[in-house]
Amino acid sequence: MEIIFPDGSKREYAAGVTGAEVAASLSGRLAKEAVAVRVGEQLLDLSAPLTDGAAVQFITANEPEGLEVLRHSASHIMAQAVLRLFPGAKLAIGPAIENGFYYDFDLERPLTPEDLTAIQAEMDKIIKENYPIERFEMSKAEALKYFQEKGEIYKVELVEGLEDGSISFYRQGEFVDLCRGPHLPSTGYLKAYKLMSIAGAYWRGDSSKKMLQRIYGTAFAKKSDLEAYLHLLEEAAKRDHRKLGKELDLFSVNEDVGGGLVLWHPKGARIRHEIESFWREEHYKNGYDLVYTPHIGRGQLWETSGHLGFYRENMYSAMEVDGQEYFVKPMNCPFHLAIYKSKGRSYRELPFRWAELGTVYRYEKSGVLHGLMRVRGFTQDDAHIICRPDQMPEEIDRVLQFCLFMLRSFGFNEFKVYLATRPEGSVGDDARWQAATEALRASVERAKLSYEVDEGGGAFYGPKIDIKIKDALGREWQCSTIQFDFNEPERFGLTYKGSDGADHQPYMIHRALLGSLERFFGVLIEHYEGAFPLWLAPVQAVVLPVLQDNIEYARQVLDELRAAGIRAELDQRNEKIGYRIREAQLQKIPYMVIVGEKEAVAGTVAVRSRREGDLGTWERVDLVARLRQEIAEKKI
Repeated sequence: MEIIFPDGSKREYAAGVTGAEVAASLSGRLAKEAVAVRVGEQLLDLSAPLTDGAAVQFITANEPEGLEVLRHSASHIMAQAVLRLFPGAKLAIGPAIENGFYYDFDLERPLTPEDLTAIQAEMDKIIKENYPIERFEMSKAEALKYFQEKGEIYKVELVEGLEDGSISFYRQGEFVDLCRGPHLPSTGYLKAYKLMSIAGAYWRGDSSKKMLQRIYGTAFAKKSDLEAYLHLLEEAAKRDHRKLGKELDLFSVNEDVGGGLVLWHPKGARIRHEIESFWREEHYKNGYDLVYTPHIGRGQLWETSGHLGFYRENMYSAMEVDGQEYFVKPMNCPFHLAIYKSKGRSYRELPFRWAELGTVYRYEKSGVLHGLMRVRGFTQDDAHIICRPDQMPEEIDRVLQFCLFMLRSFGFNEFKVYLATRPEGSVGDDARWQAATEALRASVERAKLSYEVDEGGGAFYGPKIDIKIKDALGREWQCSTIQFDFNEPERFGLTYKGSDGADHQPYMIHRALLGSLERFFGVLIEHYEGAFPLWLAPVQAVVLPVLQDNIEYARQVLDELRAAGIRAELDQRNEKIGYRIREAQLQKIPYMVIVGEKEAVAGTVAVRSRREGDLGTWERVDLVARLRQEIAEKKI
């Protein structure tokens, strides 16, 4: 029989040859590194016999598909270890996920961190025993009987949901599991892994069903990759915005107030003020008008917008006002459309660019709330551009360039761009979708940005551009969206008088540059590890008198800094100067202005930078000039 390789070359093999045998015939290294084989669109175990004329591609654990195979097998090895240590455990599901794997178990007692250590030790034994991982099949009836006899109630439920016919299983030593595969050739292939944590998880994600115990782990092709990932996690833990938010006194979430509702403390509020001030100034410069809209609206408004039809489960309960239902707003757009409809519009007036820092409220389950990243009340940097079809390409170019400028201003220079196209079940005619999609594509290409097409990833009401930023650790964060909407202009009956005297429906573009202020602030905290650039820092300089006798001069220096618009504080505690310098460094204050008897006599200051250390003695006027220039230039 003939096998075809990716470069088009062909070789003949004996009938029934397996992927493993073909890999071994090509290279000893490939035989060691391959974990699966792709035949056409199907990913198969290396032990699977190949057919005549098969076009094959070998997959290693260094590739995303191969890494998924490795992690899926790791979840089976972990389940085998758990059953050895806890023979009464019931198995649920155990998939590979981004950055690792997990398995859900029904156990008689809660697991402890010590149990994780024991499970990993047992996994090491299973890996050393190097069991072949073998695929076999049963009929549905046989599978049901097998699991019923074992008392595996969750597996029985899974099998009951499958269609009649052959069902695939995998065996490694004494362990057997229901699975589509593919898997590693043997347990010995797993070299670099670590069990990470224990969490609760409802069976099938249904809170009305039993809470199971989920063990998370991670696995990589090489030990060096695992070590790099664990180091990344350590760095991420240091930068965790929840930890830094508390240490730097920036924000809090209080259960008495309500989960997912953020309290901005004075220092965090000062940073927010600087972000908002910059945002407003730049919007005015870029031809936007700012609007303000209410926090609640009549039920009829949300009926017209369609939110009560497709978004009701994310909206908070209605309140009654004058015998009518009102809802707290989950989005700002219906209010902006109401402004548009407040009077007749002419083609000469378009485009309108209306922006709002609008606070919205959306229901999130308590289990997914996460600091500033996932909340129930947040402020969107929202804007809606209403334009004629002929204005669309220029408007997209403008908003895309504006978006990149804003992100770069905050220190983000690496982007991942996605063009999301029409999904099934969307609204609007094909011509408009095609024109809008091509306008988005052309704009991204004119900006010379590399991008990926997210087929079918658009909203039901229009295509979009999504921009993800990379932070200091290389993690991606979704912030910016440029989104067409063919639905709401039609639902609200938006029109303008064209040059022909007839009514026409305008195009509408939703856009968010930073996303929500809460989430963006969380990203900023982690990106800078709380050490904000001078223009954003809540306290830009702290004046430190060496002795209590120097306080009067220190206050004079403080007044000069504040008069120059610099956010400065005085630390006059009766503590040693070294202690107060360390405290300022821990609070990540950019500049420490130290004044002793020598400086008081000379009228100078000793300056220490958070980044550069000791900067020596400065004239006060020169220090003020340096700080003002650095703030004005928004140096990162």
